[in-house]
Amino acid sequence: MSFCPSKLSVPPLSSRLSNIRITVSAHNLPPNAPMSKEITSRRPYTSEAECLQYHKQLFNTFATGKTKSIKWRKWQSKQMWWMLVDNEKVITEALAADLGRHEFEALTSDLHSLKTGILEHLNHVEKWAADEPVSSAGFLMGTLGKARIRKEPLGVVLVIGAWNFPFLLTLQPVIAAITAGCCVVVKPSELSVASQNLMQDLVGRYLDPEAIRLVTGGPQETTKLLELKFNHIFFTGSTKVAKFVAAAAAKHLTPTVLELGGQGPAIVTAKADLDLAAKRIAYAKFLNAGQICLSVNHVFVDPEVHDTFVQRLHHWTQGFSGGESSHMCKIVNKRNFEGLSGLLEETSGTVFQASGKGGDHMLSPTVVTDVGINDSLLSEELFGPICPVIKATYKDAVRQTNSGPHPLAIYIFSSDNSEIDHVLQNTISGGVTINDVLMHYGVPGAPFGGVGDSGQGYYHGKYGFMAFTHQRTILEMPTWMDKLMGFRYPPYDIKNMRKFLAKNNLGFRRGETMEDQVVGLSHSWIWAGIGVMFASAIGIAVKNRHSIQGVPL
Repeated sequence: MSFCPSKLSVPPLSSRLSNIRITVSAHNLPPNAPMSKEITSRRPYTSEAECLQYHKQLFNTFATGKTKSIKWRKWQSKQMWWMLVDNEKVITEALAADLGRHEFEALTSDLHSLKTGILEHLNHVEKWAADEPVSSAGFLMGTLGKARIRKEPLGVVLVIGAWNFPFLLTLQPVIAAITAGCCVVVKPSELSVASQNLMQDLVGRYLDPEAIRLVTGGPQETTKLLELKFNHIFFTGSTKVAKFVAAAAAKHLTPTVLELGGQGPAIVTAKADLDLAAKRIAYAKFLNAGQICLSVNHVFVDPEVHDTFVQRLHHWTQGFSGGESSHMCKIVNKRNFEGLSGLLEETSGTVFQASGKGGDHMLSPTVVTDVGINDSLLSEELFGPICPVIKATYKDAVRQTNSGPHPLAIYIFSSDNSEIDHVLQNTISGGVTINDVLMHYGVPGAPFGGVGDSGQGYYHGKYGFMAFTHQRTILEMPTWMDKLMGFRYPPYDIKNMRKFLAKNNLGFRRGETMEDQVVGLSHSWIWAGIGVMFASAIGIAVKNRHSIQGVPL
């Protein structure tokens, strides 16, 4: 699971929407109608029979080629836009009901990120979907053979969303799947009840029911759903559940993108801006009550500046917890709340808990110092507003980070480039933000994804489009060239064959060492030789074209 902070560079929306229209159903709610109490009540899950019906229907729709149309893709993206705009108020209310999320966080982290994503896909879908020439194909296959890569939709895909950002992390991959031309089965998390119910209503009203269907269910229903064959599965959630998803997908050789999490550290060196580091780390732990897989799990801080850093961390943790009580999110359910509370009871560290609002499943931001490597707080991904602080130099922090699974993110706080480079060169993670938190998630045009236990595959922007796309290589060899290519047919002629093979003397030496090897070698000599050979052959072919095709010049 992950989170997108508000993207910083956003084009004016009014200038991009002049041609966008929505087909309004008679069943649509008025724009920004209030949320009904029924939305927060549990509903019966989608039946197995309905799932089978939707599955068959979507495969039938895809077979018609309907979703391959660029017009359809753009139309559905625009429908998604208006779904969000018309229902902004009720969406923020659903997020507040599920997670206690403040309207500010809902508007910036969820809705704004989705809308900028839609605009990016709308603006680039023609370019992304267009055939792409193969620049390295050369004269024969590139110019004469028109070698190109066609981006084709994978087919019927399954998107399984997460509860911590139920709209963002469910609909963001759906936008990419639509832009790629796929049919989509959408499965939101059952833990965020109000968001699931609202999404079920809105998807049915705004999006094409012949190509996009939303289903609901818990673990049992999801297990049955995964028994069906899909052309791609996109899952956001925990590493533990991802292993079940991957195993189910493997039975059908279904490709997957798995967006997971991990124990992402912040590394604060002696040369960091300590107040800024403390402020931003406290912010990461406060946002959504720390229920962000991209969040800081724990902090390594240099012993030399430990006490000063902790003092500032206490300051900002308390500062962010004060003020308007509704700023603080709640833990999603009793089970997760009790799990976090149990870890705090078991820790051997010193606990500092900020004051905050009370209520069911409320856990104030908590700093724990004097934490050992084997402490209960480091036994698993915390996924809550608890911040363990460990004394360690940045080099020790690197060694400790490398002793576990690769995290989704690493956060480095330092003003020394050599320290930063050491961490970058000696660790592996999904992404890195230097002197800040979370922000690399929102870099326009950049891929987002984990590595190892923190995930596989990428999305965002073009990378999301490509995740749901098959890259199909197409080559058109001219029929008139068959005589020139006759050397490849039996009976084989070794003498003529050698004219088409790479030469053995290419400028590097047998037996050279790594240190004294010739560097900077390219394939230019090979391509130059092949180019001369085919240019000569084609010149001869043009002169003798009448003998090949029987057509006079």
